[in-house]
Amino acid sequence: MSGNKQHSNPSNLDVLYEDNHLIVVNKRSGDIVQGDKTGDIPLGEVVKQYLKEKYNKPGNVYLGVVHRLDRPTSGIVVFAKTSKALPRLNKLFSEGKTKKTYWAVVDKVPEDDSGTLTHWLVRNPKQNKSYAHNKEVPNSKKAILEYKIIHKLDRYFLLEVDLKTGRHHQIRAQLAAIGCHIKGDLKYGADRSNKDGGIHLLARSLEFEHPVKKENIGFVAQPPNDPIWNACV
Repeated sequence: MSGNKQHSNPSNLDVLYEDNHLIVVNKRSGDIVQGDKTGDIPLGEVVKQYLKEKYNKPGNVYLGVVHRLDRPTSGIVVFAKTSKALPRLNKLFSEGKTKKTYWAVVDKVPEDDSGTLTHWLVRNPKQNKSYAHNKEVPNSKKAILEYKIIHKLDRYFLLEVDLKTGRHHQIRAQLAAIGCHIKGDLKYGADRSNKDGGIHLLARSLEFEHPVKKENIGFVAQPPNDPIWNACV
């Protein structure tokens, strides 16, 4: 799915928070955070354009990418607006000093209504996929998440996921490993794709200490507008 046309309009940007140091947006599924080989316009460029237009800025706009979300995932993405904030935000994220909560719509109910999943993930860069193992294997990284079921639909279940580690495709790989496939996620075993090429995984909320003001801030992203998400909210 190409993001070029429909994702490049700054006026469509869903801005959750903005101050002098950072800007937080609700990313749509299909947007790429940073440029890649597809050549599609990345979200970072759209945010830059938004800031340029909003503040009537001549020349280049500074914007630092703090973290990424998988292309088919929607939800909260943070960008740094100053070179002072960027390294501080990078440090917060790399040291795990953020509280990240995700929502995932899955096709099977886990055995327990809530629990902790621990796996060792091996990333395959060629396939852009991670494989979950029940014990440590060569080149693996430990992955931990906590989940609880928060809503039941006829055919799907909404899980709230609290990430304890930040690994490549962690939620997708770990849930697939227990037979709970995220709706639309063909790469990790879902039976069919979603029409828009996205998956039902949302970076729902995020909390951390402001890199400059040193006070705690938090954000909540609304899910995309579709029948399944709407039934969950």
